[in-house]
Amino acid sequence: MDNIILIIGIVLILTACIIAVTERIRTERIIDSIEKMLRAAMNGNFSSESFDEGRLSKLEAELSGFLSSSSLSAKNIENERDKIKSLISDISHQTKTPIANLILYSELLENAELSDIDQSNAKAIHEQAEKLRFLIDSLVKLSRLENGILALEPKETPLEPMINGIVHQFKEKAEAKGLELKADKTDAKAVIDEKWTHEAIANIVDNAVKYTDKGSIKVSVVPYEMFIRIDIKDTGIGIPEEEHAKVFKRFYRGNAVKQKEGVGIGLHLAREIISEEGGYIKLTSKPEAGSTFSVFLPKK
Repeated sequence: MDNIILIIGIVLILTACIIAVTERIRTERIIDSIEKMLRAAMNGNFSSESFDEGRLSKLEAELSGFLSSSSLSAKNIENERDKIKSLISDISHQTKTPIANLILYSELLENAELSDIDQSNAKAIHEQAEKLRFLIDSLVKLSRLENGILALEPKETPLEPMINGIVHQFKEKAEAKGLELKADKTDAKAVIDEKWTHEAIANIVDNAVKYTDKGSIKVSVVPYEMFIRIDIKDTGIGIPEEEHAKVFKRFYRGNAVKQKEGVGIGLHLAREIISEEGGYIKLTSKPEAGSTFSVFLPKK
């Protein structure tokens, strides 16, 4: 009797061991299969045809279905991006000459002997044509930046020549409004793509001039151990706190500036450029108390 109980016990133990080993092998196979699926998905090579559905567990089958739909969605998004990129490129190409002609003929009209009303109309045509050119140029730059067509090439660069160039670029426009536009001297350097960083800072300075009716715009540089901060401070209309995040969105126009010139893409483009360089932009502002845009750039 004792021998029978012992044999039964041994059989049960062996059976349990066999079941445990079998389940372990099955679990390892499932994990290996899932890892293979995930690696294929991350490399962009996932295809449900690569996996035998008849051998897949329910978990593997569900994951396979999810990855297949995700892969399809990613391809659809990529196709849509290509279409948008192509559309923007076509718009830029097809509108370049007509816009240039609009600007040229409006300038000729402004210099002609016209009535005050006609002069005003010619000026309005000129301004709107310039706005359209800026919008299309900005969209093309943004599209190329987002799609990796134009890659940034950061290198250690002195900031003073770039900042002085931006001040010179907008000095006449500022003086026409009775504003003082100035920059402090600096020997600071940052790791940037100078052309694109010039674009970003210039967009911020341009906005400062647009939305400041009296006072000044000052550009200053504050060095830290790991980064450089460029402050663009104005005495303009200011921005409510609830709009601080919104002003960086594409085409956003705050209530206080909807009647002023601008298309609402300059700050969005600036943020995208600075982010690509490993930096960021901080806004400090209150209504009627001016604004300070602080651009943080990597130093190393």
